[in-house]
Amino acid sequence: MPWIELSLTLHADQQARIEAALDDLGALSVTLLDAEDHPIFEPAPGETPVWPTIKLAALFDVACDRVGLVHVLTDLVPELAPDQLEFRDVPDEDWTRAWMDTFAPMQFGRRLWIYPWNIEPPEDDAEAVVVRLDPGLAFGTGTHPTTALCLEWLDGLDLAGKRLVDYGCGSGVLAIAALKLGAAHVLGVDLDPQALEASRDNAERNGVVERLELMLPDAYAPRPCDLLVANILAGPLDELAPLFAASVAPGAPFALSGILAGQDVDLLKRYAEWFDGLEVAQREDWVRISGVRR
Repeated sequence: MPWIELSLTLHADQQARIEAALDDLGALSVTLLDAEDHPIFEPAPGETPVWPTIKLAALFDVACDRVGLVHVLTDLVPELAPDQLEFRDVPDEDWTRAWMDTFAPMQFGRRLWIYPWNIEPPEDDAEAVVVRLDPGLAFGTGTHPTTALCLEWLDGLDLAGKRLVDYGCGSGVLAIAALKLGAAHVLGVDLDPQALEASRDNAERNGVVERLELMLPDAYAPRPCDLLVANILAGPLDELAPLFAASVAPGAPFALSGILAGQDVDLLKRYAEWFDGLEVAQREDWVRISGVRR
């Protein structure tokens, strides 16, 4: 069915009161977006940080009385003025289908392809390695430059029989790609239980779940592996450097991403304590660091 969307811009200190008022007025959903340019990277589970200035959008039933809604909301939150509130009609749509329709097959490196689950790959390319993903599941589909950089790195390696750690596994796209490229076993680690569920679901879809082990960081103990990939963020990558060094066998390769251009400078110095042959690859504003355990 169609809806009415009420939107307004507010300050962070107003968010809780306005959201509570909208909930009391029967809002079906409330969405918060950054109204300016204040990115929030990877909050810890249970944390709900907000931006200094927020664009809020609330959905209401199409039969809702707009004039009455404005009157009551401005009574509940006196600092709001009627001219701050905007309405628009939102037509009914299959949002999952709309997302899937924009998710096209993507190639990474020479062999590796990421396909949405609703599109069948061609059967005439014997060398193609295809990972099938459900784009309705969050945590990464290959479209972000950091994921693309890691997928291309994996495609350029000989993974046959190797044991890999994917730290920050998200949707499992890197772990599944490694398994389909020939890895014998992948250990996926993520601090979000929903990410682990997404990884497991996608691994089942790709027929590799029996070779994928999943756990939260608290359960992870370093064990020398043949490769390590971590697509998270610069801050955690800095903190986790000793753990990663203990997790990679001598002579084994590793790759880090989730790093903005410029952040690689300090990380290169940090990882040079344990790793040789450090290299940087860049796509858009993001970089990947790779090297070999000394």
